[in-house]
Amino acid sequence: MENMQSAVDTLVHSSNTLFILLGAVMVLAMHAGFAFLEVGTVRQKNQVNALSKILSDFAVSTLAYFFVGYWVSYGVTFLQPAAALNVDHGYSLVKFFFLLTFAAAIPAIISGGIAERARFAPQLCATVLIVAFVYPFFEGVVWNGNFGLQAWLQAQFGAGFHDFAGSVVVHAMGGWLALAAVLLLGPRNGRYRDGRLVAFAPSSIPFLALGSWILIVGWFGFNVMSAQTLPAVSGLVAINSLMAMVGGTVAALVVGRNDPGFLHNGPLAGLVAVCAGSDLMHPIGALVTGAIAGALFVWFFTAAQGKWKIDDVLGVWPLHGLCGVWGGIACGIFGQSALGGLGGVSLISQLIGTTLGVVVALCGGFAVYGAIKAVVGLRLTQEQEYYGADLSIHKIGAVSQD
Repeated sequence: MENMQSAVDTLVHSSNTLFILLGAVMVLAMHAGFAFLEVGTVRQKNQVNALSKILSDFAVSTLAYFFVGYWVSYGVTFLQPAAALNVDHGYSLVKFFFLLTFAAAIPAIISGGIAERARFAPQLCATVLIVAFVYPFFEGVVWNGNFGLQAWLQAQFGAGFHDFAGSVVVHAMGGWLALAAVLLLGPRNGRYRDGRLVAFAPSSIPFLALGSWILIVGWFGFNVMSAQTLPAVSGLVAINSLMAMVGGTVAALVVGRNDPGFLHNGPLAGLVAVCAGSDLMHPIGALVTGAIAGALFVWFFTAAQGKWKIDDVLGVWPLHGLCGVWGGIACGIFGQSALGGLGGVSLISQLIGTTLGVVVALCGGFAVYGAIKAVVGLRLTQEQEYYGADLSIHKIGAVSQD
């Protein structure tokens, strides 16, 4: 019997390890989606920089999260013998890998907002500080119960702040951090002339669409594998993700009047919004959540660029920041059993947790990017921006005419 139990335990641990490893690889692949979404949206003279930023940010994010950030969030350090780390088939290691891909999504989100005029090295410095301290602080509060907030919400309102796959913890955090950086950087040269918006056309709609599709496919690893173990996996998460994606797509298509940029960001808006409650909502609730998110993205991207003159290149604040906030709130609405959800969620807790995420992101963003701006500067010179980040920083263009 002992041998049988040992065999069962081995099978369980190895299966869970493989399950979360597949999720980590799928979310890792999403970073290619971030890269190509940015490559297709920016002008051709900044395409190399877009690709270089995403890969470099991931590398320094890994170092920051491995040595500091994961410890801040979960109190876990990897400065132990390999034999200790390999317990249960190394499940704790691949769990770190999975959560790292979430953490590294933060600078990938920010990258799209500050594109075409941000200096390379200062952005990498900001990435280190954000992934080591700012993001793990809020991640630990929500997903590890740090500082007692979740226990207090549970005691006061009957449920803690629920964010299954990171509408607020990852996406809203990244979007509001990006807003701080975008405001400190200011608009690209020539973006506004005599107070009017000047259109900067995307360099490649096919690349933009490719990035969107990579993100869409990877998102099912992002959401479904957030269960982190096989016994906890739920087909409800997959279908809710699908319905929210479709809702966001249709809404952006209609509200955006067939614009391909809006169309290919619509499904991403829906997926951002459904992350928090994808394990609780009824599929129709997820569809409505995604549709509202798709419309919100179009409306607020247009308002931010035109009325408020916020030059957020990829629209990461409306896409991730605002749709992430909507996702945290929507979880508290459509997760209720009265609306077909599974219940066990409090709208008040969702409002408090979501608001806290926005406050942490804004304070952290202005602190990190403000300090870097004051010490070394954030922005390319006017001449460097004119010639493009590709030639100014990387000394090579995206394409050769030879």
